[in-house]
Amino acid sequence: MSIVEVVKQRFTTKAYDASRKITAQQEQELLDILRYSPSSLNLQPWHFFAITSDEGKETILPGIRDFNAAKVRDSAMVVVFTSKDTLDDAQFSKVQQQEDLDGRFKDEETKNANDKGRRNYIAAYGGSDEDLRYWMERQTYISLGFLLLGAAAMGLNATPIEGIDPVLLDERLGLKEKGLHSLAVVAIGHNSEKDFNASLPKSRLSEETVITRL
Repeated sequence: MSIVEVVKQRFTTKAYDASRKITAQQEQELLDILRYSPSSLNLQPWHFFAITSDEGKETILPGIRDFNAAKVRDSAMVVVFTSKDTLDDAQFSKVQQQEDLDGRFKDEETKNANDKGRRNYIAAYGGSDEDLRYWMERQTYISLGFLLLGAAAMGLNATPIEGIDPVLLDERLGLKEKGLHSLAVVAIGHNSEKDFNASLPKSRLSEETVITRL
């Protein structure tokens, strides 16, 4: 199946079959999709909570709006997307050290120039602390899109969920102490026969409405 066919066939799941789990290989592939998602300057300003246990789901359920609780409870995996509160020196250093380990620099001069360029870019265009926080949140949402597409390509169903109580969810996961805040949740698994959305035709605005060719 081509990537376009995957995009056209995927849909937002409304109900999951709690008896159907995902395999260990599928779980690892989903985590790989998250980790390899792109971000501007490769700064990866995120952290993902991958939850498959009933205990883990119970931990976050108080931070999920009631109308989304069943999706979280019945899905095979739930991913909580969190973004960093601030972009500190530790994050620059952590990314650079990993890039060095992965062999991205031909010499020390290249490594230092890359680090300097990244820091200078943020200093010049990052704006206020609030602007920078918003910028990091946008990077995190890129990974959410990758996960939705990746899950569909794997034959799995998924539901993006912004119906959360971020204050309560942050509290349940201890995010403030970790310098993080929650943005959204994605439930993944196999849909059930109660999923009315599975049989509905996909509907999108026309190409002429949303795309301008120049």
